[in-house]
Amino acid sequence: MSEYVLTSVQNQIGYIQLDRPKALNSLSLDMIRAITATLLDWRDDASIRAVFLHSSSEKALCAGGDIRFFYDVGTATPTGDSALLEDFFTEEYALNHLIHFFPKPYIALMNGVVMGGGMGIAQASPECNLRIVTERTKMAMPEVNIGLFPDVGGGYFLSHTPGEIGTYLGLTGEIIGAADAIYAGLADVFIPTTEIPALMQMLSTTNAADVRDAIREFAASFAGQVHPEDSMLAKQRALIDQHFTGHKLTDICDRLEKDSAEFAQKSLATMQKRSPLLMSVTLEQLRRSASMSVSECLRMERTMVRHCFRHGEVLEGVRALVVDKDNTPQWSPATLSEVSTELVQAFFAPVWPDYAHPLRHLIG
Repeated sequence: MSEYVLTSVQNQIGYIQLDRPKALNSLSLDMIRAITATLLDWRDDASIRAVFLHSSSEKALCAGGDIRFFYDVGTATPTGDSALLEDFFTEEYALNHLIHFFPKPYIALMNGVVMGGGMGIAQASPECNLRIVTERTKMAMPEVNIGLFPDVGGGYFLSHTPGEIGTYLGLTGEIIGAADAIYAGLADVFIPTTEIPALMQMLSTTNAADVRDAIREFAASFAGQVHPEDSMLAKQRALIDQHFTGHKLTDICDRLEKDSAEFAQKSLATMQKRSPLLMSVTLEQLRRSASMSVSECLRMERTMVRHCFRHGEVLEGVRALVVDKDNTPQWSPATLSEVSTELVQAFFAPVWPDYAHPLRHLIG
């Protein structure tokens, strides 16, 4: 078990508290294993009626996977292959699947930074999940910023957002707040941080048959503080749907370039800083994911991540962001015009036979 994952049970609710504040609760392999082991124990425990995921810090629920770890182990071999990397992504994606299909109410308090791998442990099935946001919520799938793609099931939950919102979020990696998250269907209720102690007190005493109903009732009085229709995504929805449609990234960029609207120009400027190759791969991923199940998406992403580390784009992205901190990644290819269809499709080429895929046992 990890020293950064604290568990407790009160009023038949199992609490998982992430406690690695200096790293914004970035997930290590030990943390993934600790969360997985806890959920497996609680899944069949009749004395546990719900699970509540939260953080010891208001700064972040979870900022994602430990990308410095990715760099250190990924650069240890010439091909970027590493047994530790293999274990990390296989077990992380298996955890995402476990959470998505967890048979009991699974509540995530998405206070502070919730990005990448943090989204993976918060975005479970709508049938059992309840996702709480606050005025501190900073949500994103920013993987293209480091030469990766929106994994941890991101292909599934982004492709199921309204219109082309998921495409916009995946290609730009932009950060959104509470109102945007609710509008996009990536969060359910808003509770101000000042009311979190009262929320926790309520949970310690509630006799509600479904803990989620008690939380929804608690949050109802704060609904007026957040208006999803006033979110940035709502206001720019027409432009998002107009520009981020289709299967060609070059077409999306061309449409943005021809639009003088501030939103279009800002989006284009952001995308010009991202990896041209991984934006192209992300677009293909999202289009494929739209017709896939959760398990199929996770298996595809597991294949893609192997190709990412072998190519090396993600290692360059992490180097520029957190190792050398020069913020000048040398993307390969350097321009969108150099990204070929063959190069993109190679990221989806099978790595294992179906019978040997590390996530072959996932169902649903």
